[in-house]
Amino acid sequence: MTKTVKGIGTEHNTSKWIYLIFGILIMMCLGTVYSYSVLRLSVERHYVVGSILGGLPYMTSLAFYAIFMFLTGRHLERFDPRMVLITGGLLVSLGWILSAFAPNIYALTLTYGVISGAGVGIAYGVPMTAISKWFPEKKGLFVGLVLVGFGLSPVVTAPLIRQLIDAFGLQSTFLSIGASFGILIPLLSLPFRYPELSAGAVEGAEVTSSSGLDTRDMVKSKGFKALYLNFVIGSMIGLMMVGLTMAAGTVMIGLASSEVTSLMVLFALFNGAGRPIFGLITDRFSSKRAMLLSYLLILAAALLMLTAKEGDSLKYALSFSTFWFNLGGWLAIAPTSTSAMFGSRSYSRNYGVVFTAYGIGAIAGVLASGLLLDVFGSMANVFFFVSFLCILGFTITLSLFGTAAVNVPDKDIILE
Repeated sequence: MTKTVKGIGTEHNTSKWIYLIFGILIMMCLGTVYSYSVLRLSVERHYVVGSILGGLPYMTSLAFYAIFMFLTGRHLERFDPRMVLITGGLLVSLGWILSAFAPNIYALTLTYGVISGAGVGIAYGVPMTAISKWFPEKKGLFVGLVLVGFGLSPVVTAPLIRQLIDAFGLQSTFLSIGASFGILIPLLSLPFRYPELSAGAVEGAEVTSSSGLDTRDMVKSKGFKALYLNFVIGSMIGLMMVGLTMAAGTVMIGLASSEVTSLMVLFALFNGAGRPIFGLITDRFSSKRAMLLSYLLILAAALLMLTAKEGDSLKYALSFSTFWFNLGGWLAIAPTSTSAMFGSRSYSRNYGVVFTAYGIGAIAGVLASGLLLDVFGSMANVFFFVSFLCILGFTITLSLFGTAAVNVPDKDIILE
């Protein structure tokens, strides 16, 4: 039975903003995984490897990030959020510290990719789950805000890592960043807890004793198939474009690498902005409309790049700002849609399953772009492929979301 309560912990209405601020800061630490491009050249020189092996730690970290999001999400709400955050943070720290002593690229893949990536996956879901519980009236907006930290991380961490490498070298950089995370993340984790539902809280919030589908029922639903396939496509496009940002700017447009590095700060800002904006759009206008808008924007950016010639720096900046913006957008659309479509009862477990789509998209995107470049030798084919993926995603969204309904115990949610 559904009842309306006045809120969640009225006495904590002020302190709940601390969770948002600290959640953003924790996400900025975890989001350092996106700064690997700054490390990559130094890694390749240090271990004397090519670009394929040089990217192996990054690919592995994204894969284990997604795997452990799934594994942790199944049990997230059974444990103290502080302990989960501290465990994940210490694994991230340990992975970075051990990377300083990795004798070869395969050992670095184990330390940076497996250990640190697993730590990111364990910790990642806690701030989102906590924020969705503390701000139930506007979950999409506030989950998007906490995810801004992950997207904006390269704005702070990439220049910092670059300066540390230039001043102290690769191994000392791994050591100092790892030690910093070992202190910062546990300290920022200490205040975290989930609210207790009581007779005081956010005006108008609806609470149900069993609101939502469990994971087994979710994966059988048509809505899950629509969300999962779209998240694979959205993350595949986004991560593929992030990985090609430098090559597109230098090879296609003819910019100097320093100019592209400067523009990446702009791209990271757009990536961060995409999270709250698409979270709000999903809240206000539905998952279906948010997805269709994202595909239209990405398609426009891909077509713009297909018309770009050498020296068209404005087209490049507009296109890749859009690509990064939409990658951030999908990382808000997916959790907000999971909550809206399948309810709050098994949210952490459900989103852990949904997030495996990100890992599939990461691996598929890197492999597909590499294959297209190796076989055809022209980056234009990558943008044709992106255009095809947008049309495919548009078709999936219209066909599956048009009629899907999710049966939540107290109400039906029509995915429109």
